[in-house]
Amino acid sequence: MAKIVYSMLTSLDGYIAGPGGDIGLPVPETELHQHFNNMMRKISIELVGRRMYEVMRFWDSPDRETGGTEVERDFARAWRETPKIVFSTTLRQVGHNARLLNGDAETTVRSLKSETDGLISVGGADLAACLARAGLIDEYRLYMHPVVLGGGKPYFQSGLSLELRPLGTESLAQGVTLLRYAPAN
Repeated sequence: MAKIVYSMLTSLDGYIAGPGGDIGLPVPETELHQHFNNMMRKISIELVGRRMYEVMRFWDSPDRETGGTEVERDFARAWRETPKIVFSTTLRQVGHNARLLNGDAETTVRSLKSETDGLISVGGADLAACLARAGLIDEYRLYMHPVVLGGGKPYFQSGLSLELRPLGTESLAQGVTLLRYAPAN
């Protein structure tokens, strides 16, 4: 059975994007980027909503093979090699190594969890909130940047109530602190 993890970069005040929808968080430099590359290689399936998928499509570009730094090219390879399931009612097609689903996310993910070994990663606050309400997320990973955005898209959706227990912390490059939690029950 797979372990489902919701993992996002956040500001100290709990936002994954600023008030205008822009990311607003510092771009990961080499050491932090390598951490994310290593995590991407451990993922069996990446679950994303439409907005997160559209942001991450940047890594599907053939230019990512030749442009940027080695750590960026490495992440692009890991992203493309990871199977993705995109939950959207508006998209009509998705790119390489991705499958589009517009049905019930809870039922689909419950089935995936029981049929998959390894790690299933959730990207995007709205999809994560749906799965959290269904009790499907096994771990929450908040990568806290020492930045305050003052508003925007929160890591935890408004109205979502969870009781969590700490799993640990880790200090990373660029002043980022990884906070790990699991559901208390």
